[in-house]
Amino acid sequence: MVRTTVMADPIVMEQLKALAAERGVSLSMLIREALKEKAGEYRPKPSFLGMFDSGRIDTSTTIATDRLPPWDD
Repeated sequence: MVRTTVMADPIVMEQLKALAAERGVSLSMLIREALKEKAGEYRPKPSFLGMFDSGRIDTSTTIATDRLPPWDD
């Protein structure tokens, strides 16, 4: 594990301490769980966006009549 320092509002710290006591875990454990949950939400941006060129320079000026009609079901 890596040791770090985090600054937090005193009211938030009191709430976290109360939650940790209620759950019967240490404050450190509660914070590690919260950090792990938040890190699990991270989704890196795809690195392939903007890598390809269609060869067309008029894509922003294409009018609706140039497009195919929608699929009929």
